[in-house]
Amino acid sequence: MTATQARQRLGTILSRVLQGEDIGIVHSGSGKIIALRPVEVYSEDYALIEYGVTVKELKAAVRNLNKAARHGKTKRWDGTAKSLRG
Repeated sequence: MTATQARQRLGTILSRVLQGEDIGIVHSGSGKIIALRPVEVYSEDYALIEYGVTVKELKAAVRNLNKAARHGKTKRWDGTAKSLRG
């Protein structure tokens, strides 16, 4: 199907993919087919993509944050911009 066809029926198409159907969308510029498949999203992927942090570096950061929290060196964020400034 074309991107226009997919856009018009996106909800239905996503439901079909979740039921196990193979669906591809044709890229008009290249003629290549792009497959739609469910995937799992992991926070490690986000950290790597957004910040260039490896899984090993992320685990070390979590350990350091947990250690700081245990020693009372952290404070809870109240969700306001003002509290970010200190």
